[in-house]
Amino acid sequence: MEAGRLLTVDDLLACPGDDKVELIDGAIVQRPMSRFEHGFAQSALVAQSFPLVMRGGPGGWWIASEISVRYSEHHCPTHDLAGWRKERLPEHPSGVMTVLPDWVCEILSPGHERKDTLTHFLRLQRAGVPFYWIIDPEDRALIAYGLDAGCYRTLFTAAGPDETAVRVRVPPFDGIEIDLGILFGDVG
Repeated sequence: MEAGRLLTVDDLLACPGDDKVELIDGAIVQRPMSRFEHGFAQSALVAQSFPLVMRGGPGGWWIASEISVRYSEHHCPTHDLAGWRKERLPEHPSGVMTVLPDWVCEILSPGHERKDTLTHFLRLQRAGVPFYWIIDPEDRALIAYGLDAGCYRTLFTAAGPDETAVRVRVPPFDGIEIDLGILFGDVG
């Protein structure tokens, strides 16, 4: 029996017009359909981080949603959110990113939790991405990890309605307050 060939970024780019796939460890994987809670959390975090995007010079960020990052020839996931410090990447980026992000945020989708909590966690830790956040909109949870001596350690956690009715400063975005109530849809 012939061993399966690891697919590459070129194979991913050759997929006919399907932007709902990503390359995970040499396999092209279908991305989940986004649910309202997922999209709302993503939009709420982008809106609240907008002052960091607009800031020029030190402290400024490039933050993008649904961005593909090429970590290797066989691994090119599409992150829910990713950010690059403008100090490190001063020019406006374009295309599939090949520069390691400074921050990645994944928003859990039913049936794909393992990819975000294990596969991405380990891959980003190995690659040296300084900050990794996981948001679970259904459980109203945010966990923020920071790289410390090559391993992620928990920097911040909030879960449940009692803890998410607050404004917090979470690394690497200590310069702004994030309203967890807004993040989890307590508006309107």
